Amino acid sequence: MTPVARPVPLRHQVQEALRNLIVSGVLAPAQHLVEAEVADRLGVSRGPVREALQALQAEGWVELRPGRGAFVHAPTVGEVGEVFGVRAALESEAAALASCAVTDDDVAELREVSARGRAAVLRGEYDLVVATNSELHRRIAEHAGNAMLCRMIASLDDRIRWYLRPVVRNRGESSWDEHDVLIDALAAHDADRARDLMRQHTERTRQANVANRP
Repeated sequence: MTPVARPVPLRHQVQEALRNLIVSGVLAPAQHLVEAEVADRLGVSRGPVREALQALQAEGWVELRPGRGAFVHAPTVGEVGEVFGVRAALESEAAALASCAVTDDDVAELREVSARGRAAVLRGEYDLVVATNSELHRRIAEHAGNAMLCRMIASLDDRIRWYLRPVVRNRGESSWDEHDVLIDALAAHDADRARDLMRQHTERTRQANVANRP
């Protein structure tokens, strides 16, 4: 018998909506989040908003300051370095594993995704660039054939997109040049080169994020 689906609690819906607004850049780092304004924007009462903000603080997306209210968290250089360090360790290993498993059809699909990402850069569609970047990295991880590794990489996706968004314009086509060279290494089944290229690619994005700070 199939269990009856339970509706998602409203506070969880508000939490997800706010997280998406932060990741997408609609709510900027350090922006003041006024409960009443957030409630009006999302069409809910203030209670679920208050609960969602508390949960988002626990996740590191929001800061609750006594006497001042809620603010979008502004990630520090150290935090960015930690996340990209973990990403480099996980995704470089995923790239090495994927290089041993990809087929010609897999490589063709990766090249198609990369071409879409480059085209989005040329059109200035940077939201699409961020989404396509996530898609390409997810597909490479999936080709690694390690479900646990995929889940660990996926758990970083929101923060990676958050950190990439401010620098995606500056990274421009160079990021997709790096992707194409990486795909060449995957196609050649060169695990060592794929591992090194993914690590270098991740480090360049981290450096771009740090350099973009005021």
